[in-house]
Amino acid sequence: MENLELIETIEIPWQQLSADTLAALIEEFVTRDGTDYGEQEVNLPGRSDQVRQLLRQSKAVILFSQESGQCNIVARERLDLC
Repeated sequence: MENLELIETIEIPWQQLSADTLAALIEEFVTRDGTDYGEQEVNLPGRSDQVRQLLRQSKAVILFSQESGQCNIVARERLDLC
């Protein structure tokens, strides 16, 4: 399991990103190795739509790591566990 250093991360509201930046971030996230979508294979547009919906519903957030300079999309429930 990945260790989230919340002290060194900033939550970036998805609404503040341009449409192109948000689309690129979501696409990079859903095409990462090890991303699991269950038993059924979901195509790239479908996976992107699922993540976008989670962001809109505040069930996922975008975090920026000051240390690494990278963004990640994380389920809000994971943050509640930290």
